[in-house]
Amino acid sequence: MRLTLERVNLNVGGEPYLYDVDLDLASGSLNVLLGPTQAGKTSLLRIMAGLDRPSSGKVRVGERDVTGVSVRGRNVSMVYQQFVNYPSLTVFDNIASPLRQGKRLSREEIDRKVRATAEMLRIEKLLDRLPAELSGGQQQRTAIARALVKEADLLLLDEPLVNLDYKLREELRAEMHNLFTNRDTTVVYATTEPQEALILGGATVALDAGRVIQFGPALEVYHGPRSVRVAEVFSDPPINILPVHVDGDSCRITDGTKFTRAEHMRGLPNGDYQAAVRADHVSINRKGSNAVALMATVALAEISGSETFVHATHGALTLIARLEGVHDYRLDQQVVLNFDPARVFVFDRSGLLVAAPRHPALNRRVA
Repeated sequence: MRLTLERVNLNVGGEPYLYDVDLDLASGSLNVLLGPTQAGKTSLLRIMAGLDRPSSGKVRVGERDVTGVSVRGRNVSMVYQQFVNYPSLTVFDNIASPLRQGKRLSREEIDRKVRATAEMLRIEKLLDRLPAELSGGQQQRTAIARALVKEADLLLLDEPLVNLDYKLREELRAEMHNLFTNRDTTVVYATTEPQEALILGGATVALDAGRVIQFGPALEVYHGPRSVRVAEVFSDPPINILPVHVDGDSCRITDGTKFTRAEHMRGLPNGDYQAAVRADHVSINRKGSNAVALMATVALAEISGSETFVHATHGALTLIARLEGVHDYRLDQQVVLNFDPARVFVFDRSGLLVAAPRHPALNRRVA
């Protein structure tokens, strides 16, 4: 069922939480709300669910205005950060609970639906257990199964993997896209993690401080952020920002380092800009033929799983490189940071995108 929000605002205790949110989510679509903590993701989900009413604006499901309709009057399922299951019911009965509320299904039909959904989430061997006997990942799979079996018009998920350990998060992330596609349900999934938005695919709603700052297919938002803030929201670790001055074919960083404009920068007028390069595209001591090289001092090296995040200072600038594998960099070690100008986003002084690296995703129309 199509979900439409028209100029939705939310004020709580005189404090604004959401500003003029306009969204049109197609029936059966997968949509990711991406933004930092306190961006407005949970507030938006609660309004979509009917748990809260907007201070102004309208919410429509299909052609029906449901702005003042509570959650009980809507066909909605919701999955929370916490593992919300009925502790006294078995996994089977937890999953079956929405099928027994208002739907006149036979016992055989309920059994078939529960077992099919449990198998999809790989908990079919746990149906006789109680939630207390399950791991955190199994409990969250049970909660997701209960939400899916209902076949609601709208499925809302509020950072459902945030309380799981790293291995379980990675495992469930990889399965989520298949779970949510090819269904009639419109799915809205909230997360703070850009990688999750890319894995899930679908459309991304970039949120910041209660405002929608960009909406479109995930790859188009990632490869064509319309502002510095969108690029920051859709980058983890943080995107590197470098003040540059463009003059003719030359670009000059504030420390005086010069490099030649890349092809996608050719149409820029001379002047001051903000150049941005993601940490994935910064290497150390591996200079390519067209690379910009910056001498830097290691301030911190973080090892996360099979990756190393190197934070290094270059004059007044701090840059981050994300490297594959485990690397041992010492504090205050001198390194050379390299990046290819062809990977650089360029924003004007107001923060709006004026040049982006070429990518096939940008040739498609943003929804």
